[in-house]
Amino acid sequence: MNASLCRSLSHNNLSGPIPKSISELSKLKILKMEFNQLTGEIPRELGRLENLLDVNISYNRLIGRLPVGSIFPSLDASALQGNLGICSPLLKGPCKMNVPKPLVLDPNAYPNQVDGNEKHNESSIFTKSHHHMFLSVSAIVAISAACLIAIGVLVISLLNASTRRRLAFVEDVLESMCSSSSRSGSPPSTGKLILFDSESPPDCISSPASLLNKASEIGEGVFGTVYKVSLGAQERMVAIKKLVTSNIIQYPEDFDREVRVLGKARHQNLVSLKGYYWTPQMQLLVMEYVPNGSLQSKLHERLPSSPPLTWANRFKILLGTAKGLAHLHHSFIPPIIHYNIKPTNILVDENFNAKISDFGLLRLVRKLDKHVVSNRFQSALGYVAPELACQSLRVNEKCDIYGFGILILELVTGRRPVEYGEDNVVILSDHARVMLEQGNVLECVDPSMEEYPEDEVLPVLKLALVCTSQIPSSRPSMAEVVQILQVIKTPVPQRMEIF
Repeated sequence: MNASLCRSLSHNNLSGPIPKSISELSKLKILKMEFNQLTGEIPRELGRLENLLDVNISYNRLIGRLPVGSIFPSLDASALQGNLGICSPLLKGPCKMNVPKPLVLDPNAYPNQVDGNEKHNESSIFTKSHHHMFLSVSAIVAISAACLIAIGVLVISLLNASTRRRLAFVEDVLESMCSSSSRSGSPPSTGKLILFDSESPPDCISSPASLLNKASEIGEGVFGTVYKVSLGAQERMVAIKKLVTSNIIQYPEDFDREVRVLGKARHQNLVSLKGYYWTPQMQLLVMEYVPNGSLQSKLHERLPSSPPLTWANRFKILLGTAKGLAHLHHSFIPPIIHYNIKPTNILVDENFNAKISDFGLLRLVRKLDKHVVSNRFQSALGYVAPELACQSLRVNEKCDIYGFGILILELVTGRRPVEYGEDNVVILSDHARVMLEQGNVLECVDPSMEEYPEDEVLPVLKLALVCTSQIPSSRPSMAEVVQILQVIKTPVPQRMEIF
């Protein structure tokens, strides 16, 4: 990676403060400084690095507050842990800061070189003035300390009260879901479970605890946490996503309208959205439950006892994902953009049919700002189209096509989109492009695949590199991608399937 885009300084036994001059690297995207002996506070100037997407300063001797700008306010605990006293609500350790010592004046101090009575009088006046000043400073310090203690007690009391109210509220609203009806078709003003299938009465959740129970949690993504929940007497399994409320649409009519659009996106390669639950404090999405897990678990988290994915299954997953995205892009006006294509959002059933989850959730965000791009999508680093690093960004279908190209490379190579070594960072798309130019791109193929047809793998790799073009207009549409994949699998001309 270009040195202006990445600084990998980890495990270098560096000491002293972090240089402020790093803030002059305006194009810097990745800053890795973990496992050193860096001391002092993090320079506030680093908050001006607007293009930062990933920072790790763990396991140093840093203290103080994080810079208020750039990616720093939303760094997770793993990027900060192991320091002396970084101030963050994610860390349990002490918060230490370089605070200047308070001014304490010596009441016995005298002015120098004065004569006779003048010396006596002036020194007396000086002593009294210093004495009053000392008392004034001491009083200010005492008052300030008392105020801080009072504020701390008040904040703790409010937090405890707020926590009790939230727990009571969760129990109340989840119980109220059972008595709600969706037949009216109108958005709820209070907590109601709305199901889009008008022929089915709304089921009630068997137990409120089952929704929030850590044991029922099956995943956590950009927009919230997913739980596996049993509904009704028939114990029908569904997946319920509890949305992160920050920046989500707050008006029930708007939320209802956008979610109903997503509910109309029915396709064999999409996870169907069955309904929702809304209050100002909590928004839930009720979705189809796919029991066989995600592509992530099959590709990157495979148990040693589990067989690797065959080429036939990998190609089937790619084609299914392409068809699902093509349906979102070409069957709706305006198109439904996924914006977060990656293996954790591609579910796989028992027959290795791909089902795309979390599609269109961007519609539920009031505005796509830099916070969403740089903070919420840290986990998608490597999948995000390069044009989204710009300030004047415009999210469109080409962003999904870039992410799909990265997904192709992952499935063919078995590698992650960004891999960090001790001395370098490997970008999968760049690596594959170099190997293609050198004429040995097939060396990138996942070694766990013992057999694969070169006449299919090679054009699929070339398609991936076209999809990941740095120029958005050079990327194909998803309809074209589906057609290309079908031709690769069945070269004999015939009527193409409709996605």
